[in-house]
Amino acid sequence: MTYQETLDYLFNALPMFQRIGAAAFKKDLSNTLKLCEHLGQPHKQFKSIHVAGTNGKGSSSHMLAAVLQEAGYKVGLYTSPHLKSFTERIKINGQEIPQDKVVDFVAQHRGFLDALKPSFFEMTVGLAFAHFAAEKVDFAVIEVGMGGRLDSTNVITPEVSLITNIGLDHTQFLGTTLAEIAGEKAGVIKVRVPVVISQTQSETIEVFKSRAMQQSAPIFFADQFFKVQQIGLNNNSKVCDYQVVKNDRKMIYSLDLFGKYQEKNLPGVLMVLEVLKEKGIAIGPETIHAGLAHAAGISGLKGRFQQLGESPLVYCDTGHNEDGIGQLVEQLQAMPYDQLYIILGMVNDKDLSKVLSLLPKEAKYVFCEANLPRALPADQLQEKAAAQGIIGEVIRDVNEALAEIRKKASKNDLIFIGGSTFVVAEIENL
Repeated sequence: MTYQETLDYLFNALPMFQRIGAAAFKKDLSNTLKLCEHLGQPHKQFKSIHVAGTNGKGSSSHMLAAVLQEAGYKVGLYTSPHLKSFTERIKINGQEIPQDKVVDFVAQHRGFLDALKPSFFEMTVGLAFAHFAAEKVDFAVIEVGMGGRLDSTNVITPEVSLITNIGLDHTQFLGTTLAEIAGEKAGVIKVRVPVVISQTQSETIEVFKSRAMQQSAPIFFADQFFKVQQIGLNNNSKVCDYQVVKNDRKMIYSLDLFGKYQEKNLPGVLMVLEVLKEKGIAIGPETIHAGLAHAAGISGLKGRFQQLGESPLVYCDTGHNEDGIGQLVEQLQAMPYDQLYIILGMVNDKDLSKVLSLLPKEAKYVFCEANLPRALPADQLQEKAAAQGIIGEVIRDVNEALAEIRKKASKNDLIFIGGSTFVVAEIENL
């Protein structure tokens, strides 16, 4: 098969949650375990770091991978979903898996895949583990897809687990309260494996403590060790500075990841690095500073409060649930502009009322939709937004919407594109 034929097989022959939603959700790890056994247990051939959470796990995963790479290790990175190319999901030292490796994997294991009928995500996890094992990575940073307890990645036994922010997302699968969702995320906590919690939240703290106690796992609430505050853009505007206080000692870290929400991600990342150092893994302070300052560049992260233009400023972000949108609105409100324009598109299986209630009503809106079955039609989004007092026009294609707003906007205005990973993914030249 060609690479395109291989992708067609993956996307069409096997269910893909990102495209079709609930029908692709698997409720146990049996397929992943069978696939890993067939592949020779690749996930047991490298050290790993497991990253779960509602918001922040992508940024945190990329930061950790960048620091470890800066320290001289060969580092695998598995994340999802991809924005532009399937190969973004599987990287080693920032380099995406070659297309021919994807083709060879499917060709070699096609008979087994046809018989097992794994989900798209299960197959992709197997491919990632096999690639990392074959290339003999020192570490692999593995981001959970959804939840934790039943996620396909949860067959690994990592050096340390990280759980970032807990918010209301995928409630049809994970529960309708923060405590219920935390219970699913806590499923990544393994026997005697240290776990770091990025953000102390009153609704979830006892859930994590209880699970850690059951598993005899050391637990660290990172924001109780590291107090982080965003200072602002550095003079060269390529990085954002953060003040970090630990034991009354002040430090400044620069990140090339923007967004005020990194205040909540950075403590978890720094705590994980502390745990790794306690395990004897060589990571010096200069390495940490350098890795964080170039995290997006080293790891290839896109779509996290990413600047796309200036005069007017244009930013995009993949945040899409109540907590993520709330943090984005906080960031936007802290920025100077004459007029705020928001290009918004969402999927059809989210609780939109709470998300829409957070958005600034004084902004000028254009509603769009991504080209996939889960996308909420733009005219329906327009209606739901109007019920919340948010008025705007419909331009279904995100790039047409951006071009139209750029004609209207002045150089001191701010344009923001978001609401869905898949809308951001369709932005040209991202």
